[in-house]
Amino acid sequence: MGMMSEFKKFAVKGNVVDMAVGIVIGAAFGKIVSSFVNDVLMPPVGMLIGGVDFSDLAFTLKEAVGEKAAITINYGSFIQTALDFIIIALAIFMVVKGMNSLKKKEEAKPAEPPKPSNEELLLTEIRDLLKKD
Repeated sequence: MGMMSEFKKFAVKGNVVDMAVGIVIGAAFGKIVSSFVNDVLMPPVGMLIGGVDFSDLAFTLKEAVGEKAAITINYGSFIQTALDFIIIALAIFMVVKGMNSLKKKEEAKPAEPPKPSNEELLLTEIRDLLKKD
């Protein structure tokens, strides 16, 4: 039972839960960016360079023989994947930059001056009383 309680304690820690949420959201965000690159960004780029579909770009090393498939280097798919990565990295950079600026704003807030101790309050009262006389 000790191991289960340790696991439960580990699993419900804030960092683990935050990390799990981040991974799930990151995976979903990756799918959105891939769709954006493949379905929105690459068709116009392909049209601008002569109606090329990037997913079809490949070097054929060996032609198909019978039932054996051709051996190709699919550099068009690589270009799309690299573009996916660049867009995801840029988006994550912007999010991290925004979070860091929020943290800096919180840190930049001036801290409240410390409250005077009981001795200081007592001495202040004595001083004020002596001024009156």
